[in-house]
Amino acid sequence: MTAPARHRPPPFAVVATDLDGTLLRSDLSVSARTRAALARAEAAGARHLVVTGRAAAGCRTLLERLDYRGLAICGQGAQLYDVGADRLLSSTVLHAPTVRPLVARIAERAGPLRLAVVTTGLAGEFKVLPGFESRLRHGWLLAEQPDDLWAQPVDKVLIRHDNLNDDELAALAQQVCADHVTVTHSGEGLVELLPAGVSKASGLAAAAAMLGFKPDETLAFGDMPNDIPMIEWAGHGVAMANAHPELRRRADETAPSNEDDGVAAVLERLFPAAAADPPTDRPTSHRPTSTRPTTDRPESRIDAARP
Repeated sequence: MTAPARHRPPPFAVVATDLDGTLLRSDLSVSARTRAALARAEAAGARHLVVTGRAAAGCRTLLERLDYRGLAICGQGAQLYDVGADRLLSSTVLHAPTVRPLVARIAERAGPLRLAVVTTGLAGEFKVLPGFESRLRHGWLLAEQPDDLWAQPVDKVLIRHDNLNDDELAALAQQVCADHVTVTHSGEGLVELLPAGVSKASGLAAAAAMLGFKPDETLAFGDMPNDIPMIEWAGHGVAMANAHPELRRRADETAPSNEDDGVAAVLERLFPAAAADPPTDRPTSHRPTSTRPTTDRPESRIDAARP
């Protein structure tokens, strides 16, 4: 059951959703109910914006299967990606000479780390050192030596530890890194080091400057600590029932879980089925005019390895 909101939210021009653990169910599908609720919000004049920790390079197939064609905020806010044109509009690259010594300092404090990186650009790759995970997932590349991780420019570094949990490792990394890089935690085993100042809030702010919407016109949904900047930037922030406790504490309300169509439950409440026609100065739907037909299917399953 959806918890009551702390305040009456204003009309929304933008619905910003995280993907994993929020819009997507655990089998990486989007329910017919959620798709219908997003369509209802769009019919009322709201734009759906995907705001994901996944890099743009890892989003092509996923977003295509969502029939998503417009702007996506990717890489924890580091990338603005025009999905329809398959083009990066902006990208912030992590400075390797800054982050490499910081990774070494974290290891000095914590002990050996398991490391991976995401290389930059639309040709970006997910490269891991041996032992990052028990098996090599589809699409991951194995780097034999630590120096191999840094052979190309990178957007982010992922760190894991055998004895520290994610919250403990993220807290230690934050102590070591201070303001030199951004530290965030986006899921189990996904403590990330990003360019300084990069967050989902910075990505949303960049999108707002481009598309012409304001924080108080934004409704945001998330489930992990990397979503906290986004829900605090937005006029109304919603945590999923399955969300990290700290995000639930900071959100304006808690929705049902991603398994129980929590995004849909909130949208159905805030966007009545008989909504009036939207004002003409509202941002329009994320689907631009295109000669490419969309697929009318009640269920969309996304088979994309995370992150």
